[in-house]
Amino acid sequence: MTKYHTPVLLDECLQGLEIKPEGIYIDVTFGAGGHSKPILKQLNAKGHLYSFDKDEDVRRNLVEADNFTFIHSDFRFIGRFLDYHGLTHVNGVLADLGVSSFQFDTRGRGFGYMAGGDLDMRMNQSSGLTAADILNTYQHSQLLFIFSKYGEVRNSKTLSTRIIERRRTKSFTDIQGFIAFLSGVSMGNQSRYLAQVFQALRIEVNDEMASLEKMLTDVSDSLASGGRLVVMSYHSLEDRIVKKFMKSGNVQGERTQDDYGKSTSPFKLINKKVIMADDAEQRRNPRSRSAKLRIAEKI
Repeated sequence: MTKYHTPVLLDECLQGLEIKPEGIYIDVTFGAGGHSKPILKQLNAKGHLYSFDKDEDVRRNLVEADNFTFIHSDFRFIGRFLDYHGLTHVNGVLADLGVSSFQFDTRGRGFGYMAGGDLDMRMNQSSGLTAADILNTYQHSQLLFIFSKYGEVRNSKTLSTRIIERRRTKSFTDIQGFIAFLSGVSMGNQSRYLAQVFQALRIEVNDEMASLEKMLTDVSDSLASGGRLVVMSYHSLEDRIVKKFMKSGNVQGERTQDDYGKSTSPFKLINKKVIMADDAEQRRNPRSRSAKLRIAEKI
């Protein structure tokens, strides 16, 4: 499991869920099972864990247990599958929104610029546009949006223009070729620049922001009173969506008021200040440095 992915803020996530042995829980990103397996250990025969993941590769990490169900699907469809399994209320939902170390390091997946391989980046490799498709077909305005919005790339306009100029004579196909192209466009720290560009493409390929918003909306209706929502994000846009949702109960962040003009929300914040990995964990696992954990309880 540690070769696949080291779970971030594991103890804090488990404590945040406040696990009841007979409770019903959902881990929306199974990955290596780094969070799911410890949750299972705290459940008795009456409890049950449902775990989602759209990456076919995670099947190698699955466990066999009567109180565990794996759902091979994007977590944006969580509401549909809860209905299918007859679940009206659950006691806790955990979402670790990060890409696994295995995905970053595996050649051919395209998530990490150091691994090499094709420009793919699909979590579900059986459907959807690849990163190469986006680079070779998107219009200038579309490229400008994803690089500025999702990657916060400072020279997004120049980058988008250069991409369109380059693809007129040669298509983008592989990571090494794309990195060579970026070397003539990047500004500032090159490693940071590459990370921002690759992040923007990955978010667009997997439609991650829309998936997050849909999942949160469905979860709001499914959590039982006193149920916990535990979300760990690695991108400022994700964290802003989660923060607004937990404060207001909707992804738009629109506050509602009762008859007395007091703001209402279906959630109570458990941690008003975001939880981050301490120095020791960041040294052990550098990929924990950008993790932001927020916890809320359904009222």
